[in-house]
Amino acid sequence: MSVKKILLALVIIAAVVAAVMFDVTQYLNLDTLKAQQTRVNGWFEAEPLLTFAIYFIAYVLVTALSIPGATILTLGAGAIFGLGWGLLLASFASSVGALLAFLSARFLLKDWVQSKFGQRLEAINRGVKRDGAFYLLSLRLVPIFPFFVINLALGLTQIRTWTFYWVSQVGMLLGTVVYVNAGTQLAEIEQVGDVVSADLIGAFVLLGIFPLIAKWLLTAIKRRRAFKGFTRPQHYDNNLIVIGAGSAGLVSAYIAATVKAKVTLIERDKMGGDCLNTGCVPSKALLHVANQVHHMRHSEQLGIKVDSVSVDFQQVLARVQQVIQRIEPHDSVERYQGLGVNVELGEATIKSPWEVELKQDGELRRLTTKHIVVATGARPLVPNLPGINEVDYLTSDNLWQLRELPKRLLILGGGPIGCEMAQAFQRLGSEVHLVEMSERLLTNEDPDTSTYVARALQGDGVTLHLGTQAKAFSQTEQGVELTVESEQGEQSLHADRVLLALGRQANLEGFGLEELGIEQSKTIQVDEFMQTSLPNIYACGDVAGPYQFTHVASHQAWYATVNALFGRFKRFRVDYSVIPWVTYTSPQVANVGLTEQQAKAQQVDYETTCYDIAELDRAIADGNANGRVKVLTEPGKDTILGVNIVGPQAGELLAEFVLAMKQGIGLNKILGTIHSYPTLAEANKYAAGEWKRAHAPEKLLKWVEKLHRWLRS
Repeated sequence: MSVKKILLALVIIAAVVAAVMFDVTQYLNLDTLKAQQTRVNGWFEAEPLLTFAIYFIAYVLVTALSIPGATILTLGAGAIFGLGWGLLLASFASSVGALLAFLSARFLLKDWVQSKFGQRLEAINRGVKRDGAFYLLSLRLVPIFPFFVINLALGLTQIRTWTFYWVSQVGMLLGTVVYVNAGTQLAEIEQVGDVVSADLIGAFVLLGIFPLIAKWLLTAIKRRRAFKGFTRPQHYDNNLIVIGAGSAGLVSAYIAATVKAKVTLIERDKMGGDCLNTGCVPSKALLHVANQVHHMRHSEQLGIKVDSVSVDFQQVLARVQQVIQRIEPHDSVERYQGLGVNVELGEATIKSPWEVELKQDGELRRLTTKHIVVATGARPLVPNLPGINEVDYLTSDNLWQLRELPKRLLILGGGPIGCEMAQAFQRLGSEVHLVEMSERLLTNEDPDTSTYVARALQGDGVTLHLGTQAKAFSQTEQGVELTVESEQGEQSLHADRVLLALGRQANLEGFGLEELGIEQSKTIQVDEFMQTSLPNIYACGDVAGPYQFTHVASHQAWYATVNALFGRFKRFRVDYSVIPWVTYTSPQVANVGLTEQQAKAQQVDYETTCYDIAELDRAIADGNANGRVKVLTEPGKDTILGVNIVGPQAGELLAEFVLAMKQGIGLNKILGTIHSYPTLAEANKYAAGEWKRAHAPEKLLKWVEKLHRWLRS
């Protein structure tokens, strides 16, 4: 804690202690006010400005220090100064005092609270940022909420200081009027409760509801403005139209059909989207083959002699296609039509919030709908580098059209896709060079995780060019030439083919978003309900971000669909609190929750517990004893903040921690759960055991040791 914070805390503590020692509250009651009214009135007549100043300062201090008595002072303002001057003084004094309490709480505690409870407060802060004024106004207008609690609590949120002040000024005004006016008739008041009757409280409660009504009205006005210039159809053909039949679109259509909505799913290319056809499925099928080749080449370590290993690349790709074909029926037109979805293959263009134009075989027709879900996915990012259009580059889209294994493969990008493909093609027999602009691979991971993967790739023979900037491409007779720049200066890299693995960009163009004015940047801008700037249009999956994972796309699809169909009755905020992700290199990298670098960036306090998989019996038996389980917990508690696993089957091991975090299960419960022996899953239990050993009750154990010594005597 800084010196300024310590000094302020000491001043506040001293003021509160002094107030208690001198029993300030004895003067802040109704009997004292009535008894001293004549004397104070005399002071006011003699020294009006001084009385004003003393009253104002006293009121500010009482409010700022959250000392009970603000109500009595408000009554006193009416009794001493009358309605006009009393209202002016009490109104501004209460607002200034509230502001000081607010600022004190923010200065002293906000950083600590945000660091300790930042994740839990994220949703509250988003709500305050969005509805701060309305939210605070409703609290100010309802007298059942203690104002001093509001002052302190709001200081810990992200609400702007100016918003807090002016809303407090306005929100407390009506209540101040009531009490100041009552103070002008002080002699008739026997107790404070006489000022506010049950009917008056009811009126205030209604006033408190008013901001909610106002918010609803503003939402209605916003919807009206959003739909201005568009004509609603008299009849709707569909309850929902889903554009895009990737992971998000399929789940959205499935849910809509399940709840008996009339839903049309439109896809311009292949059912299943990128995940099935060019992404997750083919890449994992290729990795499986590459891993088998690797095991065969190192089988002598297991006592198995294999004379030679050759790779028929065309057969490998044929096997990849077989895997796709086997999964295709799960995402087929026939299956979804059987589920009750109207599937249309063609190009969709959104013409209005309720109309979608469908182009099929050159023919156009319009479909009407109450709601639309955009799930158009993303495509590989192609950098704007000199000469790139001269090169027949590969991406995840056309990689699977290869017919020959490249002898030399240059991969641009050291993210998950780049690392997976580098290892796969190196193991299949290519000479792979990987170029990454950053100083390490997998920059979203912790540095030690990046080191594990870098060592694994280098161990397989991949040449890493880290901290290297790609400058320009050129096509030569020998193949592709890439000019790069690093600390060593400029150099040229040569390869037969180049694979771009620089991430993905959302598919935003070509289906009417721009014409409708839907807000977008790199993705479609959606709120926590997956709603776009046009209220009846929702988006989910890669096109909406912020995560580009198949399972997150499916997760978002539920919220988008349910909110679209039932949002007028009940809306659900999308939950990103427990998101797992896996990189399928060997060793695998699996995460859920916070990584160490995220925790540091967010200033979240944490403890780290690690278990070395090299000590795990099953990993040793399998000849794959490499990696670790790293768990982040709250200091002194077994509450899991995040998990990072590097090792064999890390993606499978992670599931136990995902469940634990989602259901609020701590490490003690994992430690107390029987795990089969010998399994890789025991690593999770042993990691929990490492945490328990680090938090053993040392003092108690010393007494137990003494007990055992006594029992032996």
